[in-house]
Amino acid sequence: MPAVKAVLDTNVLVSAFLKGNGREALIFSLACARRFIPAVSDLLLREYEEVLTRPGFGFNAQKIRIELSRFLAAAFRAPTNVPSVHAAYDPADDMVLDCALASGASYLVTGNTRHFPPQFETVRILPPRDFLLVLAASLA
Repeated sequence: MPAVKAVLDTNVLVSAFLKGNGREALIFSLACARRFIPAVSDLLLREYEEVLTRPGFGFNAQKIRIELSRFLAAAFRAPTNVPSVHAAYDPADDMVLDCALASGASYLVTGNTRHFPPQFETVRILPPRDFLLVLAASLA
């Protein structure tokens, strides 16, 4: 069982689908392959679905549903009845921190590190590049 548990911010999934072969796509693939434990809350999952199916991105809705199902099969579902924190610089991002804390995740992976403190309680906030280094060390 992988020891690393992490929450992926919505922008990581968007980048994974936009780029297809970048760092974010690798992280998404590693999550689906259970090389680490992705954590998600119901609220964050709804945001993933809402953002990824926006017409502006032009993603295939059926492919998104299939990929999110694969992701969800590997994911730890965070409890939903937890108090909300107020620590992100953009209050809309607090739900991502809520998910990380409620799930016991050690990492929050985001392309927008400026929206978060570098660490909040036990959760380190990392860009995808740094998270891949953490994963490489844990899988070695």
